Amino acid sequence: MSKVRKSFVTTLVLMLALSLSLSACGGKKEESTGTPEKPVELIWYTIGTPQKDVDRVMEEVSKYTKEKIGATVKMNMIDWGDYTQKMQVMTASGTPMDLMFTSSWAFDYVQNARKGAFLPIDDLLKNQGKGIVDTLDTAFLEGSKVDGHNYGVPANKELPAQSVWRFNKNLVDKYKLNLDNVGSLESLEPLLKTIKENEPGTYALAVDKTFNPIVPFDYIIENMPMAVKIGDKDLKVVNILETPEMKQTLETMHKYYKAGYIPTEAATLTSLSDVQATGKWLTDKATNQPFADNLWSQSLGYPVVSKAASPALIYNWSVMGSMQAISANSKYPEKAMEFLNLLNTDPVLRNMIDSGIEGVHYKKVGDDAMENLPESKNYDMPTFSLGNVMLTYRDKNDPENKWDEFKKFNDSGEKAPLLGFNFDPSKVTTEIAAVQNVKEEFWASLMTGTVDPDKFIPQATAKFKAAGLDKIIAEAQSQVDAWKATKK
Repeated sequence: MSKVRKSFVTTLVLMLALSLSLSACGGKKEESTGTPEKPVELIWYTIGTPQKDVDRVMEEVSKYTKEKIGATVKMNMIDWGDYTQKMQVMTASGTPMDLMFTSSWAFDYVQNARKGAFLPIDDLLKNQGKGIVDTLDTAFLEGSKVDGHNYGVPANKELPAQSVWRFNKNLVDKYKLNLDNVGSLESLEPLLKTIKENEPGTYALAVDKTFNPIVPFDYIIENMPMAVKIGDKDLKVVNILETPEMKQTLETMHKYYKAGYIPTEAATLTSLSDVQATGKWLTDKATNQPFADNLWSQSLGYPVVSKAASPALIYNWSVMGSMQAISANSKYPEKAMEFLNLLNTDPVLRNMIDSGIEGVHYKKVGDDAMENLPESKNYDMPTFSLGNVMLTYRDKNDPENKWDEFKKFNDSGEKAPLLGFNFDPSKVTTEIAAVQNVKEEFWASLMTGTVDPDKFIPQATAKFKAAGLDKIIAEAQSQVDAWKATKK
C-alpha cells in the first residue's frame, strides 16, 4: 500500500472513530433526556360484533400503553359467527397480527396451537408475564397446557361452565310468566307459546347458527359429533347424534322451529346483537357467572333474569373458554406479552378496553363501581373475552363481595369427565377435515331445529361415517383409555 493511500486510510479510520464516538455521545444525551423510542404497533384480532367506537377507544388505550410499555394497539373485531373461518384464512395466509382471541369454541385453541398458529409462551410468561402467573388461578394455566406447553393466556373468570336460560324481564313481567319450573328445554314451551301468540316479530327462543343445545355430554372436540356422557366412569366415546338425549333435544328444537318460536333464518344468522338491541326476544341460552344478570342488564340497557339449565361443571372448554394468544408470526412477541401482562394486572387499562372512555361511555359511581352512559351503545364489548374479568369495575347493582363470590363459584365446580384431556388429531387429520366438511353441511341446521331430525340425523350420520368419523372415535377412545390409565 502506498504511503499516501495508507495515510488516507488512517485518516478515514480516525474520522470514522470520531464520528462513532460523537454519535455514541449523542445517543447517551438522547437517552438521558428521556426521548422515547418509536412505539411499536400491536395488531390485535378479537371476537365480537364490531363496535362503532373501537378506533376511538383504542386511540385512548394507545396513549396509555405507549406511556406504559412503548406500544400502541390496533384492535380488529370479527363478528361471532365469522370469527373462526376468517381467522383460519388470515393465519394461513400470513396476515400480520400480534395478538388474537382463541378458545375451545371459536378458532380452536388446541388445534391451532398444534398447527403452529400460536407462539409457545412459557418463557415469555416467566420474563414478561410474571403478573399473569401471580394473578391467575393455577387451574387456568395448568388446564390450558397443550402437550406440556402454554400457548395462550386464559381470562381470569369463572372456572365452571353452567348453562342458563336468559330472559328479557320486560316481557316476563308484561305477561306475568312463571319461571319457577324453568330448567329443561321442554319446560320453555308454555312461555314460548305465549310470546308467539302475543308479540309478532319477536323471537321467542333467540337462536343463531352458533347455537348448541344443552345435553349432558363432554365433547372430545367442541362442536364435533363425538363425546363422553357426564357421569360415565367408563369414558366411552360415542357419536352424539346417535344418543337418545341428543335425538330428543333435536326433536324438541324442530318442534319449536315449526311452531315459529325459533327464527326462520337461525341456521344462517351470524349474530343476535341486533335483536338484543331492540329487545324483541324472550329467551336465549347463555353461560352463567355470579351476578351475571346485572352484567347482562347493564350491557343491554334493560333488565335480564336467568334460570339454571345445567350443573356447574369444569370442562376443558371452560378453562379454555376465553384466551389471548400471541401469533407465531408476531414481530413483537415480548411487547405483546408485556401488553397481555398489563391487560391482566392493570385496572385502568382493563376497564378502558372493556367499558370505553370514562365520562363518554361510562361513569364511575364508586372506587370500583360504574354505570353505563348513553354512548355505551357504541362500545359494548364481550367482557369475558378481554382478559382478567376480576379487574373490571362492578355494576352499581353488584354487591361489594362480587369477586369473593366468583372465587366461591370457582371452588364449587365439579370436574367434567375429560378435564385435562386434549385429543391429538395427528393420526386422523384427513378424516377430521372430511368430518368438518360434513359438519358444515348439517350441524347448524340440525342444532337450530331448522330441519327434521328423523330425516336428517340418518343422512348426517351416514355422511359422517363415510368421512371417517368411526376411525376418529376409535382413535379418541384409544387416547382416552391411555389417559384414564395414567390417572389411576
